[in-house]
Amino acid sequence: MEIRSRKTGILPWLDEHFEGIFMISGLLSIILFITWQVIYRYIITKFVARAGAAVWTEEISRYIFIWISYLALSVAIRKRSSIRVDIIYDHLPKRAQQISWIIVETLFLCLTATIAWFGWAQIERLLDFPQYTTALRLPYLVPYLILPFGFGLMCLRLLQSLYKQVRLCGPLDTISGLCITGLIVSPCFLLDYIEPLVALFGYFVLLCVIGVPIAISLGLSTLATIISAETLPMEYMAQISFTAIDSFPIMAIPFFIAAGVFMGAGGLSRRLLTLADELVGGLHGGIGLATVVTCMFFGAISGSGPATVAAIGALTIPAMTERGYDKYFAAALVAAAGCVGVMIPPSNPFVVYGISAQVSIGDLFMSGIVPGIMTGLVLMGYCYFYARKRGWSGAARKRTAATLGQAAWDAKWALMVPVIVLGGIYGGIMTPTEAAAIAAFYGMIVGLFLYREMGVRRFCAACVESCETSSIIIVLMAMATLFGNIMTIEDVPGTIARGILGLTTSKIIVLLLINVLLLIVGTFMEALAAIVILTPILLPVVTGVGVTPLHFGVIIVVNLAIGFITPPVGVNLFVASGVARARLERISGMALPMIALMLLVLLICTYLPQVPLCIVGHH
Repeated sequence: MEIRSRKTGILPWLDEHFEGIFMISGLLSIILFITWQVIYRYIITKFVARAGAAVWTEEISRYIFIWISYLALSVAIRKRSSIRVDIIYDHLPKRAQQISWIIVETLFLCLTATIAWFGWAQIERLLDFPQYTTALRLPYLVPYLILPFGFGLMCLRLLQSLYKQVRLCGPLDTISGLCITGLIVSPCFLLDYIEPLVALFGYFVLLCVIGVPIAISLGLSTLATIISAETLPMEYMAQISFTAIDSFPIMAIPFFIAAGVFMGAGGLSRRLLTLADELVGGLHGGIGLATVVTCMFFGAISGSGPATVAAIGALTIPAMTERGYDKYFAAALVAAAGCVGVMIPPSNPFVVYGISAQVSIGDLFMSGIVPGIMTGLVLMGYCYFYARKRGWSGAARKRTAATLGQAAWDAKWALMVPVIVLGGIYGGIMTPTEAAAIAAFYGMIVGLFLYREMGVRRFCAACVESCETSSIIIVLMAMATLFGNIMTIEDVPGTIARGILGLTTSKIIVLLLINVLLLIVGTFMEALAAIVILTPILLPVVTGVGVTPLHFGVIIVVNLAIGFITPPVGVNLFVASGVARARLERISGMALPMIALMLLVLLICTYLPQVPLCIVGHH
């Protein structure tokens, strides 16, 4: 985010940065509130008698978090940065792509307008029958105002975007786009009744295929089902949009993302690379090995695959090509090593799975350590032998205990993050959310005051980026709750579980079928979206053959981590391709042997549960 707008005048500046002001102040305040909560519990209550509990911090943080999540979505609307399936869109001619945006944004507008309208009805109800929050005695009216205000703002942003699109397309193409939109929604109103599951899944698949963001496809298909089958009252959509994300564990996601972004902007990734180069840089493929080790270190900070690829790839891909490495191999290696970022704790997919499956996030984090290290080691092994065959030797310079000690000392602040997070959780000192907030606070202090590489402008940009990235995940979870509730009413998970277990009760075959399904889904759907949608469907199946929810969490996350580097929707591949300025097809080809090795790790984690669960202590 730029602090000075190129447009002059206060109104254009405000139009450009309105949400950003809320996002920066909101994210900063919730990081400080939750950090204060931990300090208060362990320090202040020790010295002040009758200090009581700081329950207000958690309550106000949850409400600020809901506000900034929905406000950040309107920024994502303006930048068109939501998670969507682009397979068909990418192959359309330019004119058809422009028309498709008219369709997508008009449909998006239908959803946001519906939630804004029923959100206002909620406010009217709270005006007539006031209710108050437990800790702060705040009228519920205040947090619930986000429904008409936030979704109303999204409507405004969508109308601005549509206006630009209409000017770009011209009257004829605009009318074509609106007619296609009309055709898509017409069955809901023209037919008296559509079977709930036909409406739900039919619309979901259709909307995803035409490029509507996955979160919005979930919300719209739920809306279509409510209209055509009257499964639930319409007001329910606004209510769930609020209550589904009014959850303390979910708040770990923006905190972990913020910690990673602050660390990257604050110069920690560069110091980690120097340390990794000291450890393994002298071997064949030294800089490649150092890249994998750095990705493992950075994964233990950011919890995000694409963030790891962007932060580390920007440093290592140019360095590898400079030393004579094949550019495509360098990009593929960083993309594959970035997958480790979602296995080694902290990991956003584990947080999302833990909330969806009601499993301890701390246990999930522990169970991700072994698969993450195994994946890192097989990639390092492949890099070593490939580099040896090509004659790419390590950087020839003197490496001594003194230079290693110096590099470790320089990187000490970065190396403390996993200690704080995992030590805090397993020492029983902090919840995962509190540990995430402390990590974000720590990253902010290190970047701003210790390394002094993150100025105020970069800090503001990092806050906006963190809110934007996390809002797309948060909204996905809110809409998936709506979608999942209709699936539960119609007993979809139970029907699928009975169907699969009716075919076979062999644990080996059931797990093989599920792995194949997840690998296929991972090739075209983002990992977090897949976890949110598939967990309620597949969990009854695996528990039916004796797999624990904890073990299944490892299977689903390791499997979908591979999806980060499988085309056509391999997010890590896109990031690496952008960083390396290299063709996606060539990078994908180079990544194939790495994918094969990662599949081997997946099979070990699937069929030998004692391997990933050895650290957890109970299976």
